[in-house]
Amino acid sequence: MIFDALSLQLGYNATLVTIGATLLGMAGGVGGTFLFLRKRALVSDAISHATLPGVALAFMVMVALGGDGRSLTGLLAGAALSAAAGLLIVSWLSTRTRLAEDAAIGSVLSVFFGFGIVLLTIIQTMNTGRQAGLESFLLGATAGMLRSEAFIIAISAALTLVLVLVLRRPLTLASFDPEYATATGQNVTRTDLAMMGIVLAVTVVGLKIVGLILIVALLIIPPVTARFWTERTDHVLMLSALFGGLAAYGGAALSAALPDLPTGPIIVLVGFGFFVVSLLFAPGRGVVSALLRHRRFQRQVHLRQGLLALAQGQPIFERLTLRLLQAEGWVRPDGVATRQGQLRASKALRDEDRWQLVRHDPAYEAAALHYDGLTAIESVLTADQLDALDARLGAKGRVRP
Repeated sequence: MIFDALSLQLGYNATLVTIGATLLGMAGGVGGTFLFLRKRALVSDAISHATLPGVALAFMVMVALGGDGRSLTGLLAGAALSAAAGLLIVSWLSTRTRLAEDAAIGSVLSVFFGFGIVLLTIIQTMNTGRQAGLESFLLGATAGMLRSEAFIIAISAALTLVLVLVLRRPLTLASFDPEYATATGQNVTRTDLAMMGIVLAVTVVGLKIVGLILIVALLIIPPVTARFWTERTDHVLMLSALFGGLAAYGGAALSAALPDLPTGPIIVLVGFGFFVVSLLFAPGRGVVSALLRHRRFQRQVHLRQGLLALAQGQPIFERLTLRLLQAEGWVRPDGVATRQGQLRASKALRDEDRWQLVRHDPAYEAAALHYDGLTAIESVLTADQLDALDARLGAKGRVRP
C-alpha cells in the first residue's frame, strides 16, 4: 500500500494530490528561503493563523447564500482575504506605532486565531456546521478530497512556484542588500509585498494539505535544512525546493496510504527527518563534520607541540601527545625520539623560527596574517623567500625532514 502510494499508483485523485503537494512543497521551500534570509520567519506564522477567520466567515457566507459552504475555492478566497488583512495590520502596527514587528505579529496571530476558534464554535451549532469538515484546515487532510479540489490545489501550487522563480532575482537582491537594491532602482517595498504575497499564496494553497497550524514548517524547515549544505544563495534555493518537494511528496503519499493520519503532521515529520540528517551529516555545518574537524585540529596541535618539545629537549607528559607521536613513528615507547622524529622536530622548530622572523618583519606583513601555529610556511612563502629567511637564521638552504 505504501509502495503504491510512493509510486503514484493509488488512483488519479491521490496522484494529483501528491503532485500538487510536491509542487506546493517546492514553492514553500523557495519562498520560505527569502523569509529565512530576511529573518522574518514569524510573519508566516501570523499569516497562517490569520486564515482561520476567513475560512469560517467564507463558510458562513456561502451557507447564508444557500450553498453548503464546502466550496474549496470560496474557502480559500476567504482565507486569502483574512490573511491579507492580518498581514496589512501587522505592517501598519510595525511601521506606524511603537510596536516591534514581533510584538505586532504576536498580537495579530493570537487575536485572529482566537476569533477563528470562536467562529468555528458558532459554526458547530449550525445545522450544516457539524458536517462542514473545517477541522481539516487545522492539520490538513487529503483523504476524501474531491478531484476538482485536488486539481485546484495542483494548479495553484504550480502557479505559485512559477511566480517564485520569476521573482527570484529581485527577492535575492532585496534580501541581502536592500540599500543597493534601492540604488539600482528597485522598489524594495514592492519586493517585500511580493514576498509576502508569495508566502500568503503558499499558506492559502497549503491549508487543505498541511493545515494552517503547520504550514509555517513547510516554509521554514526546507531552507534551514538546505543551509547546512551550502553557502551559496542559488544552491540554497534549489536545495530548499528539493527538500520541500520531497517532504511534501513523502507526506502526501503516506497520508494517501494511511488515510486515518493527518497529512500536515506527516509532511512536517518527513521534513524534520531531512533536517535531522542534515544537522548530523552535512559536510560543512553538520555535527559529525564539526566533531571530525575538531579531532583533526586537536591532533595537529598535539603533534605540533610534541615536535617542538622534542626539538627543545623538553619532556612530554601529555599521554595523548605521546600516543600520537608513537603512532607516527616519531618517538619510541619510552618517549625518546626516533631518527625520523628528530628530523621532523628539527623541521618544526626551524619553521617556528622562520615564522617569528616573518611576524616581526614589515616586508612580510601580508604573509604574517597566515600564521596560526599550524599552517605550513611553505604554503605561504616561495622557495626564494624561505632561502632568504634561512640565511638570516644562519642556515644553508631549507631544512627538510
